Amino acid sequence: MKQLSIRLFAMLVSLAAGLPPMAGAAPPAPPLPAGVVAGSGPGVHSPNSPFAPLPQRADVVPWSLLTAVKMRDTSKGPRPVFNAQQLALHFRLQRVQGFMMPLEPGEKQKHFLLSSVPLTCSFCVPGGPESMVEVFTKTAVKYSLEPVAVEGKFAVLEDDPYGLYYRITDAVNVK
Repeated sequence: MKQLSIRLFAMLVSLAAGLPPMAGAAPPAPPLPAGVVAGSGPGVHSPNSPFAPLPQRADVVPWSLLTAVKMRDTSKGPRPVFNAQQLALHFRLQRVQGFMMPLEPGEKQKHFLLSSVPLTCSFCVPGGPESMVEVFTKTAVKYSLEPVAVEGKFAVLEDDPYGLYYRITDAVNVK
């Protein structure tokens, strides 16, 4: 661990001094496009990920619909602006497929996030709030690294105190 900290420190010092990174160091992340804030957007499935992307399913709400949220500045800070298709999902029975992000320890989960892309780091979120759905299930679902699909009462959240945009309640695991 100490050796990793020293390597990380050396890499940061060399980058700050404008020197090329040392051999074997990971290349720096590419700069974000203009207007894109870190931690926002639909999430990116790394080509180096050991997990396959989500399979196409006609029976689930597509992530392309959920992630197409616009933002506006308000006196309370940035807030989502949902389109008519997104608002049409509100308080209706919907199915969503994604990768589980547990919110509590344990093999079985009743409260978790579903993400459009798999986690690449246990301390990082793979995208912004538009790429996640908070899920509350009726019965616990076994944690899986493979994609899961749930069905329940879908809610579009315009001013959630935790910054979430979507939630499913009374969800059940579906195949």
